[in-house]
Amino acid sequence: MKKKVLAAIMAAAMVALTACGGAAATAPAEPAAPAAEPAATEEAAPAEEEAPAEEEAAPAASGELIKVGIINNDPNESGYRTANDKDLKAAFSEENGFDASFAYSLKNDEQITAAQKFIQDGVDYLLLSAADTAGWDSVLKDAQDAGIHVILFDRTIDADPSLYSASIVSDMDKEGETAVAWLEGQNLDEYNVIHIQGVMGSAAQKGRSGALDSKVASDGDKWKIVTQQTAEWNAEKAQQIVQSVIDSGEKFNVIYAENDDMAKGAVAALDAANISHGVGKDVIVMGFDCNKWALQELLDQNWNYDGQCNPFQSEYILKVIDELQAGNEPAEKTIVMNEKGFDATTITADDVENYGI
Repeated sequence: MKKKVLAAIMAAAMVALTACGGAAATAPAEPAAPAAEPAATEEAAPAEEEAPAEEEAAPAASGELIKVGIINNDPNESGYRTANDKDLKAAFSEENGFDASFAYSLKNDEQITAAQKFIQDGVDYLLLSAADTAGWDSVLKDAQDAGIHVILFDRTIDADPSLYSASIVSDMDKEGETAVAWLEGQNLDEYNVIHIQGVMGSAAQKGRSGALDSKVASDGDKWKIVTQQTAEWNAEKAQQIVQSVIDSGEKFNVIYAENDDMAKGAVAALDAANISHGVGKDVIVMGFDCNKWALQELLDQNWNYDGQCNPFQSEYILKVIDELQAGNEPAEKTIVMNEKGFDATTITADDVENYGI
């Protein structure tokens, strides 16, 4: 691979360092907005500053620039997704040797339609963050038959691994297990949990829900799910779910929200009802994604736990493309992002700065 794409790798690394102080990081959340319209496509905006390039990018089969189709979830889904989209657009710019088009949807069928269009357009690489884990075998086989390399990012799918070249993902199961292990370590007399789920069927929802479901099933005498509903990553929906439980009078002492936005919405309902939350208070509040504002809530001890999910995957994707362009198989088929969880009693101001997005 020529140095222009290598320069893109360096540029991607600098984006991540700028946003997370040199550490693996996660994204700030904005209210989720499920995409109701068919997946929209757009051309990638050029990076503001041209990456240094001593040589030109290795030409793709279709021409000078490497043609890439990128299928992602709606950038307005959450702050995590906003940061993820920004990272990809900065990396896959024309200045860095790419002709990139983007398609966005929270619906699997719309994403599959977008993938079929990219295949028809003759892209060299298809990058995919799937809305749902199921249903991808047929379209990925079409991509393979067309000689298109498929690279998964952010989320896993239930498909034959031979249908994609590499997978750069978060370990969503581990994220859930780490969070539930932390919660168990709080040694409460009883756990009455309001469980607010993300978009059903997504890898993030399945991983973060699975660990809690398993714990409740194995220790039902002490652990109870007061309610378990999806808020589809949305703060307002989460607030309504918690308000309904408050209105019912049923007791609870844990909010387990599968992203920071939903935790924020849950807290709004608690505040409206004058229910205390955070360290040493009536309700434990847990979120995921490590938005900077959410980590600040931990530092202020208004929340108790936040699980990290790293949105900066472009650097890893570029390295995979570099290997494939050179005619080599990627050194690793599955690359798992390095992530951890934060506790309000031990988090520092440096953690907020270095890990928050």
